[in-house]
Amino acid sequence: MANSGFQLLGYFLALGGWIGIISTTVLPQWKQSSYAGDAIIMAVGLYEGLWMSCASQSTGQVQCKIFDSLLSLDVHIQTCRALMVISVLMGFIAIIVSVVGMKCTKVGDNNPATKSKIAISGGSLFLLSGLCTLVAVSWYATQVSYHFFDPNTPINARYEFGPALFVGWAAAILMMLGGSFLCCSCVNEDSRGQQFYRQSQPSTAREDELSETSFPD
Repeated sequence: MANSGFQLLGYFLALGGWIGIISTTVLPQWKQSSYAGDAIIMAVGLYEGLWMSCASQSTGQVQCKIFDSLLSLDVHIQTCRALMVISVLMGFIAIIVSVVGMKCTKVGDNNPATKSKIAISGGSLFLLSGLCTLVAVSWYATQVSYHFFDPNTPINARYEFGPALFVGWAAAILMMLGGSFLCCSCVNEDSRGQQFYRQSQPSTAREDELSETSFPD
């Protein structure tokens, strides 16, 4: 039997993860200029995300420039863009599907088996959404690490992990955890749904018995 509290917990965890994924997608701090080693500490901090690059002055002024050309971007940035957009859209669909399938809602079919399957579908979409984010953020982090340790990269041109990457990792974990809760809370609903179906159907044996009974004139 599905636990409504368990489903709600999974749903709100996934919802929080989805909000985090949106924040990760739009934040420009996917990587930030490094001050490690012999790097010269500059008065300007450089940040770069999927859609723009920014420069932060010591006075607090921030100037950002949106990437003009899509084709001029590196392959990993284009791929991460696609994965994050897919993740956001998939999470939005999962939110709607999960509301229909959760036990505590009265939307749609009241058959427990049907609602269970819908909830599992929503949970699976949450899992896929979190996986897309996890792949995108991890791949981007791998590229940052590669160029940071590349001896051919000038010290002043090296970047470190930005806050957006950590937000993305946390959001992906929340999304996948919430999706897992939704799926696990519904694994035993099929048997209950079958019982619901049998109870809602007329008894065939009873009908046969009544049809064979003869009544006196």
